[in-house]
Amino acid sequence: MAGVITTGTHPKALWPGIKAWWGQVYEEHPEEFSALFDKESSHQNYEEDVQLTGFGLVPQKAESAGTTYDSEIQGFTTRYTHIAYALGYIVTKEELDDNLYEQVSKKRSGALAMSFRQTKENVAANIYNRAFTTGSNLQYAGGDGVALCSTAHPNTSGGTFANKLTVDADLSEASLEDATIALMGFQDDRGLLINVMPKSLHIARQEVYNAGRILKTVAQPGNANNDLNVLRANNVFPGGAVVNHYFTSPHAWFIRTNVRDGMKYYERVGVQFDQDNDFDTMNAKAKGYERYSFGWTDPRAIYGSNGP
Repeated sequence: MAGVITTGTHPKALWPGIKAWWGQVYEEHPEEFSALFDKESSHQNYEEDVQLTGFGLVPQKAESAGTTYDSEIQGFTTRYTHIAYALGYIVTKEELDDNLYEQVSKKRSGALAMSFRQTKENVAANIYNRAFTTGSNLQYAGGDGVALCSTAHPNTSGGTFANKLTVDADLSEASLEDATIALMGFQDDRGLLINVMPKSLHIARQEVYNAGRILKTVAQPGNANNDLNVLRANNVFPGGAVVNHYFTSPHAWFIRTNVRDGMKYYERVGVQFDQDNDFDTMNAKAKGYERYSFGWTDPRAIYGSNGP
């Protein structure tokens, strides 16, 4: 039976003389998904975010002419369907009785907890890993039916807008300037300018040193003219550069903005661990369970580039 740990699973545990058992549990990276999403709780099977537009610019009113009236428009609907995740293991009575190394048994619960943490990190990071393409990954598209980072996000009232560079570019001072200038010109669905500012830069581990040189040097990076590094001087990224070890594209980078209702993580059931014994076999059982969803609502919360 799958998942059953018996005396034959690791027979060396039945004999004395083992100096160390290794590979069961390692040190982990600190929690990283929380920097990518805003957490909310849920008490339902799913949650929905529904767009509602404001009004357009005010037209001139001629003398004795009537007032022009505008209307709100219900737009795109984004649904967050919570997914359950569960994993456990079974240990036979004989293995528990005959295993001479207590540390092997004690580390099993830690290994299970690590599996749950790593799963959540991967699920969260995959929203970003699939940010530039939908194709067969339709579950990663937003309520507007488009990939998270796109040059053609549709407006409910007509037209489109972009939250990525027209031509993907490597992380550099110039590309960050282009991106921040673009996002600071964001408009709402009716074409009104909104106050969108960058908060933090999110990168894969391959860009950690490059990002440090770009954001932390006093003078302009890679320039002998001793010009001011405006990105640092103006504190353009107050949250700094944040490394995510679960990003699969080595040179993709993302800017999180101050737009609300953007990147969301719904916790339906927090992680729970439980254990019990089977009456007939006397086997010990341990399991974990949690339920959650990750996704995005307003793409203005992100600006990105997939690298060349």
